[in-house]
Amino acid sequence: MSGTILVVDDEETLRGIVRNYLEQEGYAVLEASDGAEALAELRRSAVDLVLLDWMMPGMSGLDVCRKLREFSEVPVIFLTAKTEELDKLLGLELGADDYITKPFSMRELAARIRVVLRRLQKAQGEAVAVPENKEQLVRGRLTVDLARHAALLDGLPVTLTPTEFKLLVTLASAPGRVYSRLQLLEIALGEEYAGYERSIDTHISNLRKKVERDPGQPELIVTVFGVGYKFGELT
Repeated sequence: MSGTILVVDDEETLRGIVRNYLEQEGYAVLEASDGAEALAELRRSAVDLVLLDWMMPGMSGLDVCRKLREFSEVPVIFLTAKTEELDKLLGLELGADDYITKPFSMRELAARIRVVLRRLQKAQGEAVAVPENKEQLVRGRLTVDLARHAALLDGLPVTLTPTEFKLLVTLASAPGRVYSRLQLLEIALGEEYAGYERSIDTHISNLRKKVERDPGQPELIVTVFGVGYKFGELT
């Protein structure tokens, strides 16, 4: 697997170690030592994935991710010394795709990168199975265009991450069918993430903010308490 990876970390030594290893794995590697430099690089260069340090002086990794999501859906993996679940979920809520806790092995980092890039390629290749070979799913105000890998709400485009799009297609393909968190996790992220079922709640929350009239009173993506989620059966 190849691609261009931006490594964002204020530790020059760590950046060098990561760069040397990933270049041996066949990736092109760019570097940034702080958030401002990273955002500038992302605006001028084609990047396939960002490795983003959580704790940096000045602009934190969370701030960088927040600003990045205003103009790009490039996958982000956080490099973090934080281990608390709430911290990790906060990163996911801001649009990160994964996180790896320091200290980490280069082999584990490379494996995480491959998983995220494969997931993205699968989503872009429209690998989500949809019944009846339909190219569009029309659900009330919402239209999911499978051929274009796009979603429209009242005719206006909705920007979704690959994970959000896959969740939306899965749920909208079978209105009324209830999916457990584990089922959605395996569909959207792969079985490598078994044990992180609650991270689906964060992705669902983000998705609701984009497609629901009132995310606090969802009509499209409905919680089935004690089980998981379903797509509302619209009348």
